Amino acid sequence: MNKDLTTSSHGRQNILNNRYALQKAEQHLALGGVVFNGETVFTKQKLLELFEISDATIERYLNSHGDELKNNGYQILRGAKLKEFKASSYGTLINEGTKTSVLGVFSFRAMLNLGMMLTESEPARLLRSRLLDIVLDVMVDRAGGHTKFINQRDENYLLAAFQEDNYRKQFTDALDFFVEGNQWKYPRFTNLIYQSIFHENATEYKKVLKLAEKDKIRETMYSEVVNLIASFEAGIAHELEKSSKEQGRKLTQKEAENLIANFEKHPLFKPLILDARTKMASRDLCFRDALHEKLEAYIQSVPEADFERFLGEKSKSLEEQLSDPDTLAVFKRLKDR
Repeated sequence: MNKDLTTSSHGRQNILNNRYALQKAEQHLALGGVVFNGETVFTKQKLLELFEISDATIERYLNSHGDELKNNGYQILRGAKLKEFKASSYGTLINEGTKTSVLGVFSFRAMLNLGMMLTESEPARLLRSRLLDIVLDVMVDRAGGHTKFINQRDENYLLAAFQEDNYRKQFTDALDFFVEGNQWKYPRFTNLIYQSIFHENATEYKKVLKLAEKDKIRETMYSEVVNLIASFEAGIAHELEKSSKEQGRKLTQKEAENLIANFEKHPLFKPLILDARTKMASRDLCFRDALHEKLEAYIQSVPEADFERFLGEKSKSLEEQLSDPDTLAVFKRLKDR
């Protein structure tokens, strides 16, 4: 992730969408606050003291980043809700003015959000440093010690990988039967598919993810990317066979290359490629601290659902999934088709 959280809205949101990191942060940072309706909240006065800043500074950030702060739990209390808050906060509102008719409060999440933005506060800088350490600890702990194969913790990964293997065979057979050339055409045309989908060849992809020579690329890919590669392989295999039979001969490698280029432009694949690029660029930056420079324009914050998917209670290592009788039964049924 972008380590400068003051300038990276994606980096801030990736932390705030990680409920496991937030739970550990709330436990270990012990920043105080008031419990209201079951959650910890902070008044503006409390944040002035906590971050050693002025009222004008907070107002400036509320004006410049109001939507982001509201989306992460900043709210203005009025009427009955304010009355309820005053009653539950006992004597903690002395500096807020007991006759105030409106009061802005920050949830723990919104408080962290502000702390990640503040450039004029030393306590906020220290908070950001501790937060990044907590996020890293949580990521490694919940991913089983490393994040290289965090994609495999997705319950959809095994099925996607199994099915893709079948389509891979169709693709390589089509290259054998319908395209001229030697064994070097397999990596060449595989790289053309990779470049069509995520603008990187195999060597570039390995470099971005810092993979070892023996690491298999597809074992690190997210299920959505694997599925899209399978779709490309199956579709291209069909088109190669069709074109070869129409011409009554094997295609030249240049003809096959042009066929793949035209295949990529089909409107069917436009939303699927966009989705794959976005997920790959965003997740790798968040979970693996890996930046795909050629996909930088596609980076978004990772949604909360993805943290559940890869770090949550239902996520399992590949070894755990393969030892699950229900999972094995599914693969047996697929194999027996």
